[in-house]
Amino acid sequence: MVDTMDELLARVQNQIYRLRDLGDSMDAVRATETSPDGAITVEVNGNGALLDLRLTGAVAKLTPDGFEQALVATARAAATRAFAERGELITTFNAEQNR
Repeated sequence: MVDTMDELLARVQNQIYRLRDLGDSMDAVRATETSPDGAITVEVNGNGALLDLRLTGAVAKLTPDGFEQALVATARAAATRAFAERGELITTFNAEQNR
């Protein structure tokens, strides 16, 4: 419980700072994955949006279907890692909130 208006304002200000920090941390999430054969490297942000796509000469050995499957699998793996990192940030934030 809060005894004074100053304590209430300090508590609210602290929560605002924590929310901003969470937002900044979530905005900074990046995940990079490379396909097992090294042909494709994908970087995504915390929302799973593609930021970078790098292809090596090894893509020439892939069939169109193989390329598509490798690209999708690599992008999915990167997005999964990014979502997991965001989830950890939120879990930590909520745990600190409940202290």
